Amino acid sequence: MKSIDQALLAGKKVLVRVDYNVPQNEQLQVTSVTRIKRTADTVNKITKDGGIAILMSHLGRPKGEVNDTFSLKHIISAVCETLGKPVTFLGDVLDAKVEEKINQLKPGDVALLENLRFHKEEEKGDFEFAKAIAKLGDLYVNDAFGTAHREHASTATIARLFPGKAYAGYLLYSEVKSLKKVLEEKKSPFTAIIGGAKVSTKINILKNLMEKVDNLIVGGGMSYTFAAALGFSYGDSLFEEEMVPVAKEIIEQAKIKGINLYLPIDRICGDKFAEDANVIVTEDPNVPDGWMGMDAGFKTRELFKKIILDSKTILWNGPVGVFEMDKFSGGTKAVAEAVAESTKNGAYSLIGGGDSIAALGKFGLSKEVSYISTGGGAMLEYLEGIELPGIKALEEN
Repeated sequence: MKSIDQALLAGKKVLVRVDYNVPQNEQLQVTSVTRIKRTADTVNKITKDGGIAILMSHLGRPKGEVNDTFSLKHIISAVCETLGKPVTFLGDVLDAKVEEKINQLKPGDVALLENLRFHKEEEKGDFEFAKAIAKLGDLYVNDAFGTAHREHASTATIARLFPGKAYAGYLLYSEVKSLKKVLEEKKSPFTAIIGGAKVSTKINILKNLMEKVDNLIVGGGMSYTFAAALGFSYGDSLFEEEMVPVAKEIIEQAKIKGINLYLPIDRICGDKFAEDANVIVTEDPNVPDGWMGMDAGFKTRELFKKIILDSKTILWNGPVGVFEMDKFSGGTKAVAEAVAESTKNGAYSLIGGGDSIAALGKFGLSKEVSYISTGGGAMLEYLEGIELPGIKALEEN
């Protein structure tokens, strides 16, 4: 996969697939510019080298129809402010006047096309639609790791229309490099912390990681299904009965492969799913009837901290408790602090998943880890060992 550093950009119209699927409030104002900010280095590279950056993205789920609510014109001001330069809104990619507008742009300019998903052909990976986009530029750059797992016209199909002239932007390149560093070039001990609500959403990740990790920490709601597989009671906790055989299989595989599998050894429980719940702390993994597990207990926190601090490579995806409620945020905070401390001591840490990223932000530790992935679904599929179409297209190029 070639990075943008290998591209000759001067005087070129550069089509850049970005992921500006940003959160907005009811007034359609952007509430987080993180995804825009992470593309700034790529855009600046193009403009400083004398190229024209033509940005294209999707926003929301307009289902192949024009819908003003999902128009990228509403985010133009946030893009301009975040990138620190004027950005021209070009309108729809198939508009008869869009080429004329692009031809009026000068080296160093930045422009943004309308939401690609206003066309149903985008999500279908339609070849003719990709050709229509491709004719607007001289080079193609993909800097949208968040959509790299989709076989869409602007992420995979179009790359094949730029033989020898398709590149990875800095964000996408660093995302893939970081994932490969964790999965293929890791230093031992390698610890994966997998949390979140359900085993069913993380099965393939757990199975794929079994081939790579030294330590596997399972926390959060999914840990109660594992507890049940070991014969512990789970009370009213989140629980997936159909996943118990899967949990048993993973436990057995860990023994066979010599992987250290760590589960909570005590619990913080509430009598309801609320901030004002009554609380008890158990002495073991059992959750009494009428109570639900809400967080990792104090002994568990110390156990997880020891494992994390002894690690050289760390992957964290998913909280170990209901961290959104302050009363039940202690376990996730302890994990976040341990990951930050281990990173400070020389470990490489990769954090992914919206909740883990939100937890780092809540505890003021976002800058204390090695890398935070913007990938979401793309990162999860990469961790599952699935080949991502957007990456494959660039590698083939």
